[in-house]
Amino acid sequence: MKLTLRTLFSIGTMLAAPPLAAQTIGSEGQRDGDGDIVVTAARSALPASALPLTIDVIDNDALNQQVAISGSVVDAISTLTPSFSPTRQKLSGSGESLRGRSPLYAINGIPQSTPLRDGSRDGFTIDPFFVDRVELIYGSNALQGIGGAGGIVNQVTVGPPRVDGLSGRTLIQGTADDGFHDDGLGGKVAGLLSYKIDRFDATFGAAFEKRGAFYDGHGNRIGIDNVQGETMDSKSWSLFGRLGYAVSDSARLDLILSRYELKSDADYVSVPGDRDIGLPSSTVRGTPPGLPAKNLAQSAALSFTDDNLADGHLVTQVFYSRTRDTFGSDPAPVATFQDASIAPYGTLVDQSQNRSRKIGTKFSYERSLPGWDALTATIGFDTLFDKTEQALLLTGRVWVPPTDFRSLAPFGQLNLALLDGKVRLAGGVRNENVRIKIDDFTTLASYGSRQVKGGSPKFSDTLLNGGAIFEPAQGIRAYVSYAEGYTVPDVGRITRSINRDGVDLSNYLDISPIVSNNREIGVEVKRGPIDASAAYFWSTSKNGQLLVLVNGVFEVQRQRVEIQGLELNLSVKPPVPGLKLSMGYAHLIGRTDGTPDDGIDKVNIDLDGANISPDRLNFAASYDRGPLSARIQTQFYFARRFDYSPLPDFAGADRSNDFGGYNLTDATVRYQTAFGGITLAVQNLFDKFYIDYNSDTQRPTDDTRFYSGRGRTFTLGWDYRF
Repeated sequence: MKLTLRTLFSIGTMLAAPPLAAQTIGSEGQRDGDGDIVVTAARSALPASALPLTIDVIDNDALNQQVAISGSVVDAISTLTPSFSPTRQKLSGSGESLRGRSPLYAINGIPQSTPLRDGSRDGFTIDPFFVDRVELIYGSNALQGIGGAGGIVNQVTVGPPRVDGLSGRTLIQGTADDGFHDDGLGGKVAGLLSYKIDRFDATFGAAFEKRGAFYDGHGNRIGIDNVQGETMDSKSWSLFGRLGYAVSDSARLDLILSRYELKSDADYVSVPGDRDIGLPSSTVRGTPPGLPAKNLAQSAALSFTDDNLADGHLVTQVFYSRTRDTFGSDPAPVATFQDASIAPYGTLVDQSQNRSRKIGTKFSYERSLPGWDALTATIGFDTLFDKTEQALLLTGRVWVPPTDFRSLAPFGQLNLALLDGKVRLAGGVRNENVRIKIDDFTTLASYGSRQVKGGSPKFSDTLLNGGAIFEPAQGIRAYVSYAEGYTVPDVGRITRSINRDGVDLSNYLDISPIVSNNREIGVEVKRGPIDASAAYFWSTSKNGQLLVLVNGVFEVQRQRVEIQGLELNLSVKPPVPGLKLSMGYAHLIGRTDGTPDDGIDKVNIDLDGANISPDRLNFAASYDRGPLSARIQTQFYFARRFDYSPLPDFAGADRSNDFGGYNLTDATVRYQTAFGGITLAVQNLFDKFYIDYNSDTQRPTDDTRFYSGRGRTFTLGWDYRF
């Protein structure tokens, strides 16, 4: 793993973000002619020291290392990013957050998240084998439009081949739990083939993975979530294609296609645990009711870029994205799905599917002003058309009506260098013109079969950003910033749960967008063997979104939310060739309005475990020299007690959802030979038994969704490049 602060951000446009504290996690990444890392999600061609952004880049070496340990991009991000919440180790990422808010997941800038009806499947839309690096942009910002409340997670796929001829790579790996149970075995095969001739290139690949059952630190099979979806006991297929043509030495046309499907094998049913004695749920062989849970994601993007068009940088993109999130059926009939006109109450079994389709365009052009090279200007225009609905598959009912979202967003940015670049001022605006259209519909019988009048609520706001950077000496920088971002609340959860008559969606406050901001102060030092940074941030949203459990289903409440946090990172290269020591720390405080109906706009209770992550401390030691590379890493998740009451003298709050904390250690070693690389990775090296954060802090009376975390797991892999 190699950290660098000299990160160059590639073509595009910076819209709204805080000043940069950029680091690159790993040793290699896509670089420009000067050897600087290219971060496409930043949407600017200015160097890192000029951009007010806080960014991490998980490059290919670091990503492959983490995926070998855990098997997914989301787990890799969570492990390396202290302010990212612990993952659920499930197909659903519900409750997983960055800086206490939901991030926007994207692939090459194409949004995978669906805020209109968040199925929380956006972390599993492409196989990691086709991802070259992951770019993390922290804090609320409007860089990619809707959804960047907590930040942006952009997965950049493999690039085109660089030399003429045939090239490619293959991967074969196997996974086993600590007890080497037959049903715990898994495996993966993947291949990528590229061909380049003159100005034309083509790349095609496929990946298949079979995942077995997961076992915890006590050697017991982990409880399965048949409803939200699982990665354990599943199969996934992923296809990838890229066609490119170099129009000129500076201009390029690319078509990128992707298809990913992960489907449960449906071989197990849940066995409830017992929260009172700390016994987690488990599974036994059996066939769950209904259709198996699965995730399907398809996307296509056509882009044209020119990095020397009239001395400026041009990026254009047209994209299409389609997802189908199928949720499983609960073994017991869910109260929300009951309808006496279809079946006697308490006997009706059903399951739902999210359906989303996105079509969008992006345009940006950036160049310094003629005669004033110190001032760089950016202009651009984005569009997004999203249609999302949630249907009940077994009865043909509509749970969430079709919702059309349209966004038209022009933007502009200025960046001014002063005193030979020692001081920089940056600022800009993005105007979001949003319309949400929903036709008349009737809610489910459990909500009273309410007649809801549709409408087309509109939102138009100018989102601001600004920042200043001071670099008194090479490798030392301080910065301050302010940036606004926006998303919409989970409109699907809100509309489906309307339980009173007379609601007109044209003026229904609960579906108005969430505008959040991010204020930040930071300093970074990169001198010799030391790479360190510290950042303090705080953000607010007056009409934020809070997930609240109602009748076994999470619904949305609109409340004021305030979050603040401290992030510290340090890496040191001791006088041992190839050795690096690193640490990271995050402290988060989140508060909301526990009495929103009292007319007083203030925060008075803690955000719970579904809405904010615990404090964390990471330690790691890595070695990379010659053919040998290795890493050992430990994450400490600290205990947290939640203040549930808005009354200062209240002492009777239920403490069932307090978090006890735990720590985990992973290790990996790789040796490169002339016939490929051999990797052995171990997740949860010391076979620690623990209850995962999300289920430990939610559903205090639900013994079925009381999940333990994965125990010691071995992955042995061989990969070869030619």
